[in-house]
Amino acid sequence: MIFYALVGSYVLTSVLLFKYPMLVHKKKKVKFICQHISHRGGAGESYENTLSAFQRAVALGTQMLELDCHLTKDGQVVVSHDHNLLRSTGLDKNISELDFDDLPLLKTRLPIDFDPGAYYEGSENKEERKFVLLEEVFKNFPQLPINIDIKINNDELIYKVSELIKQYKREDYTVWGNFSDEITQKCYKMNPNVNLLFSMKRVILLIIYMYTGLLPFVPLKETHLEIFLPSIYFKKMDRPIPPFLPIDKVFLKAMNILLMRPSLFNHLQARGLHVYLWVLNKEDEFRKAFELGATGIMTDYPTRLKFFLEKNKLKCTS
Repeated sequence: MIFYALVGSYVLTSVLLFKYPMLVHKKKKVKFICQHISHRGGAGESYENTLSAFQRAVALGTQMLELDCHLTKDGQVVVSHDHNLLRSTGLDKNISELDFDDLPLLKTRLPIDFDPGAYYEGSENKEERKFVLLEEVFKNFPQLPINIDIKINNDELIYKVSELIKQYKREDYTVWGNFSDEITQKCYKMNPNVNLLFSMKRVILLIIYMYTGLLPFVPLKETHLEIFLPSIYFKKMDRPIPPFLPIDKVFLKAMNILLMRPSLFNHLQARGLHVYLWVLNKEDEFRKAFELGATGIMTDYPTRLKFFLEKNKLKCTS
């Protein structure tokens, strides 16, 4: 009888605190809320991860820029998704092998990773196709929230990004981390004042905590849960999984069942965490994300998302 009483008390307490987490947790004070996030600055509408892409997205009204960072041979923090330059420039060299001034221009026609079969094809304007330093992005958009994916496990890269964040007083307006738990933990150790992403390991732990009833009792150092919408990759089996995602369809289905829960998203938001779904490029995907309770959406097509938000009278409030 004592065992059942204890189990019953645990379940009831867990359910209560899951619904009202602020009874035991202090709400995180993230200084921004973003519904509209431009992935790589809007890879479907501009040259990805370039200053021109970021400027265009901001002019459209995006509330956050998502970008990726690497380190050049001469120690510059450059904005780029790929470590190897073959896909983006045609040159089969790694960024770490070249000085920043020696980086080639982006190709005029670039594949859009999250819109398989689609390409962005812009002008041959050399200025639009140049790589940009993270510092230049910070200078141009001093108070705009920026989401930084630290692409490689490199202590110098993490240190230099942290120093730039501090130099430009952006700790409250920057989110950083990576799928890799090792990289994300290094980011947190380097600068715990910067908003933090969940690594994949921590996402899995989040699921375990939720289904064992432990989540309401567990403190979370992260501020942002950024996850993909699994259903878009196996819907009608016509949406191939991008080759760089180390996942299969069984994993996708499990994630869709276990993680895509409005109750979970509501719990996290009650604790002050933000939930972003990526990378969504179609209206039905936008609608699904907001129905699930996502805080914001990351897209390659900032114009499409802007029109969706306007049509559905959705407005970001901070």
